[in-house]
Amino acid sequence: MRIRVDVETDAASLRWEDVHGPARGVVYALLGSEDADMARSLHDNGWKGHPLKPLGLTSPQFRGARPVDGVYTTSRDGAIWFGSPVPEIASVLVKSLASRTEIVWGSTRLKVRGFQLDFGATPQGKLVELATATPVILKRENRFLLPGEPHFMECLERNLAHKADVLGLPAPRSVQLLEAGPRRRFTVRGAPRHGAQVRVAMEADGRFVGALRSWGLGLDTIQGFGWIR
Repeated sequence: MRIRVDVETDAASLRWEDVHGPARGVVYALLGSEDADMARSLHDNGWKGHPLKPLGLTSPQFRGARPVDGVYTTSRDGAIWFGSPVPEIASVLVKSLASRTEIVWGSTRLKVRGFQLDFGATPQGKLVELATATPVILKRENRFLLPGEPHFMECLERNLAHKADVLGLPAPRSVQLLEAGPRRRFTVRGAPRHGAQVRVAMEADGRFVGALRSWGLGLDTIQGFGWIR
């Protein structure tokens, strides 16, 4: 399930360290307000014996924001997407968000104007294309990988197979990189993250594609990376 939360703020911009930095804390606070045991278990142990956390979200996205070099500008038309392919987790997120009038995102207060659920349609056909709204993070031997570099696709396929295993679904096949955006660098809790938005194609079970749309591609999805449009 995907949840779109419409937000607005009086702040003209977000600090760069606040674009992705607060995401993890925001998600755990939302979960913890409704189910403290679930939030603690996910944080400490992952999901049902797997270290991965089946959660995804975006950084705050602002339509019509005035472009300014070196500044993450805002507008009155903002949104944050949250999601999880696990119904138990998604339902806790929905309950928590339903009672929110604001989300504190780092040093910025975002007023909640409403939210809507997106269950998504089952993809038709074997070959599916997916594009991300936020950069995809992948690492090998403690080095961040960018699209087109050696081992990028190998690591992406391994990540997809691991997620399929967590969900008990068939792993995708014939994963292809179709397009990649420019390299982006963000600081998360004092540490760098390097990645790029991508458009990929794969042969996959429709259930797995639907799950990815609520989880994301690559690592650090709980920090707002790899969210699928």
